[in-house]
Amino acid sequence: MRIIFVRHGEPDYQHDCLTETGKKQAEAASKRLAREGIDEIYASPMGRAAETAAYTAKLLNLPVHTLPYMHEISWGGPDIPQEGHPWTLSDWMISQEDFDFYGKDWRQHPYFKNNIAVQYLDEISVQFDALLQNQGYRHEGTRYYCETDQQKTIAVFSHGGSGGCVLAHLLALPFPYVCTVLPYEFTSVIILEFPVRRGEYVHPRIELFNDAAHILDISSGLVIQQKTD
Repeated sequence: MRIIFVRHGEPDYQHDCLTETGKKQAEAASKRLAREGIDEIYASPMGRAAETAAYTAKLLNLPVHTLPYMHEISWGGPDIPQEGHPWTLSDWMISQEDFDFYGKDWRQHPYFKNNIAVQYLDEISVQFDALLQNQGYRHEGTRYYCETDQQKTIAVFSHGGSGGCVLAHLLALPFPYVCTVLPYEFTSVIILEFPVRRGEYVHPRIELFNDAAHILDISSGLVIQQKTD
């Protein structure tokens, strides 16, 4: 099974929709995705992600299934600098503090201990595991028990934050580390592949990451998530 993650196109955050540039990005992404053999399309309920997904859905004549929990995350908490913005704080932890993500518990760090972003991470992780179980993969620890023989490709259109939560969870990586080391552009394509071996434990592999070649003449480059509330 393959899971394709696509970040929404350039947004008008105030109105939760795509800008004219975002629409061009979404159309370019749909043509890029047309050759991936997508069987099912899922999307965040937020306008900018749903609108991005609609271009691919129309081209492939597929319905869009809404995943309510994949809406963009919020962040912040008492006495947390930078309004609790995970990307800014994660970068600081690496570049200025040389934080050891594998020797220390990042969840106990003052930037994240009471940061609401962690609540979103935990909720999204549980919900996405349920989706995978319905697809025939039961999450156990850092691996998955394969209960299916079916080869399938699904596409998930979401956001930098909620998508980052899923990537951190599926790849068993610290969320702040993912925020800093694995950012991705508007409508970029990320593909994880799960081996189909019924009755065996498997783990996801990164097939492709941050492929944005389809928007080289459209995008202005990487843009980190903005708070919208």
